[in-house]
Amino acid sequence: QVQLVESGGGLVQAGGSLRLSCAASGTASVFNIATMAWYRQAPGKQRRFVAQITSGGSTHYVDSVRGRFTISRDNAKNTVYLQMNSLNAEDTAVYYCYAAIGDRTQWGQGTQVTVSS
Repeated sequence: QVQLVESGGGLVQAGGSLRLSCAASGTASVFNIATMAWYRQAPGKQRRFVAQITSGGSTHYVDSVRGRFTISRDNAKNTVYLQMNSLNAEDTAVYYCYAAIGDRTQWGQGTQVTVSS
């Protein structure tokens, strides 16, 4: 089973940037075929999709972050990233890494991102 560990969260001022990382344990051959994604959950709200990258590198974003966030992956490091620019208060949430491999899915434990206005 793949284990996911997020890092890179923290407190940032509005307009600033952060880069989240999600390191996946397990073999590279497993990670390489996984669709990876980031979700976020703001206080009192449901967990929502943010961005996705397929094994082939195709990306998809929720409208609210398109043009500001960039998802990428480094298969050699079993790691997926989320570069977040022009952050605003509405981006404050716990960010979760997600992996889908065939019919198996896995969540990370989450990392807090707080944007001060």
